[in-house]
Amino acid sequence: MTGATSRVALVTGASSGIGAETARLLATRGIAVVVNYLHSGPAAAQVVADIEAAGGQAMAVQADVRDPAAVETMLERVSAAWGGIDVLVHNALTPYAIKSFQDMTWEELGGKLDDEMRAAFVVTKAVLPTMKEQGWGRLIYLGTGLSRRPREEMIALGTAKAALTQFARYLAQELGPDGITVNVVEPGPVAETKISAVLDEGQTQRQVAATPLGRLARPADVAQAVAFYASEDNAFMTGTTAAVNGGMSMY
Repeated sequence: MTGATSRVALVTGASSGIGAETARLLATRGIAVVVNYLHSGPAAAQVVADIEAAGGQAMAVQADVRDPAAVETMLERVSAAWGGIDVLVHNALTPYAIKSFQDMTWEELGGKLDDEMRAAFVVTKAVLPTMKEQGWGRLIYLGTGLSRRPREEMIALGTAKAALTQFARYLAQELGPDGITVNVVEPGPVAETKISAVLDEGQTQRQVAATPLGRLARPADVAQAVAFYASEDNAFMTGTTAAVNGGMSMY
């Protein structure tokens, strides 16, 4: 399989959790996958090894997606091997404070907002030229149910992701004429992720009890929604948000 015969997807923050599961799933569908990571080189290499062992095509590339120069270098490497990016799955999660507004500084709240939007802005700007030139593209952003349904001490993440979701809607309106769809996948609580590790057992059980389907989402559940938005099948959905939360919140 070569870049000329396959779609190419960039999955940011793909060394673990939702990003890794998404990378593996997209690869099973014949998409060549760029496994982006910041710090977790060995974990990213393992995701690539898993994909290749299953017959897929992948490469791991380190880049801080907040840094335009780093993103440009990453895309140059991808372009040399496979060509431009057809599908962007922006999943990378920048650090954030978990505390009440009362205890939070502007540097913590404003810093998270800046990191969140800077990363989305930089990586989107970088991949758009190929998509516009070919008249086809898929932009998928990972949001969170916390942007709609507040939870104690999660104001930094929830506010930043709400901004990201609205950013995606504006892009959907602007880029529709170019054949580019833009959508958000908004998980509720997800097991087996770094975020889930901060919850105690009581909090987890309360979340399960509030979920009609009787369990928390798994990374694979979220990856399935992303894969639909990334596919040729999604010809006419743009500016939408998929809530992957087992019915915990309905909208």
